[in-house]
Amino acid sequence: MREVKVSLFGFGNVGRAVARVLVEKGKLFRENYGMDFKVVSISDTSGTLWLPEGVDLREALLVKETFGKLSSWTNDYEVYNLTPEEAVKEIDADIVIDVTNVENAHEWHLTALREGKAVITSNKPPLAFHYAKLIGEAERRNVPYLFEATVMAGTPIIGLLRENFLGDTVERIDAVLNATTTFILSRMEMGLHFEEALRQAQSLGIAERDPSGDILGIDAGYKATILHCVAFGPKTFDDARVKGIAEITLGEVQRARKKGKTIRLVATVERGNITVEPKEVPLDSPLSVESHENAAVIWTDLLGELVIKGAGAGLKETASGVVSDIVKAALTITGG
Repeated sequence: MREVKVSLFGFGNVGRAVARVLVEKGKLFRENYGMDFKVVSISDTSGTLWLPEGVDLREALLVKETFGKLSSWTNDYEVYNLTPEEAVKEIDADIVIDVTNVENAHEWHLTALREGKAVITSNKPPLAFHYAKLIGEAERRNVPYLFEATVMAGTPIIGLLRENFLGDTVERIDAVLNATTTFILSRMEMGLHFEEALRQAQSLGIAERDPSGDILGIDAGYKATILHCVAFGPKTFDDARVKGIAEITLGEVQRARKKGKTIRLVATVERGNITVEPKEVPLDSPLSVESHENAAVIWTDLLGELVIKGAGAGLKETASGVVSDIVKAALTITGG
């Protein structure tokens, strides 16, 4: 049985979902892959819980969900006040997982890679602004840098583009990549004005208290930038042309419906070009998604048109992408 040591950064909703999967599927990982994942540290905004023998994930989940912070845990564990960079240097781990939304996390991703540690992340800004540097460092160190959950949660579009189109030339990608805007536009189709639909999304926890990242198209722009990096080569978010849905009116939505179309926030990615903007989409188009679904239409020279569609949000769905990457990284570093 091969033991794989893991450091987890971020113990909010996604971090806890990842921890639950590691607990619930431990037997599967041992039986299918001959691996035992040992979480040696967990970091949240209150500090870093570090135990070389392995943290009891069930207890950690209970403490976080009861008290809201890991620093409330006093029995048997010491909570350290470490920066992420200090933690990745000092803690002996094989894999570093970042499920935070810290924008400058690329700095400690690079530190981890230079320490010879694999990095798994669902955090979009590091890749949307620093893809070339991160991938270059990972290749120089010959360690995995994996980021499936940054785009379409657990729906495996990143793996598809990185690992499966080895003889194809990707020509174009059209995609709906933000579930919050889809929810708002769907509610507008039911007769709500934009502000009413946004308030409903916030009340249901679908939109953040500050929804600007979604409604201004920034989140979709990050994801579209990452798709360009994988499919065509490095670009940054600064190269993307992004327009959100904040100016879409109820009248525009209703007129589109009368034409047999729906308005969705569509990302278009071609070599050298990244655009995100609201577009009218035919109702029978793969991009006419509902609820928390995402969809992408990929065109290649050999395969032609390929549609990939699935959950683009959700805790279990995002955990699926993260955990899949953990297994991939573990298989690589252990020679499995």
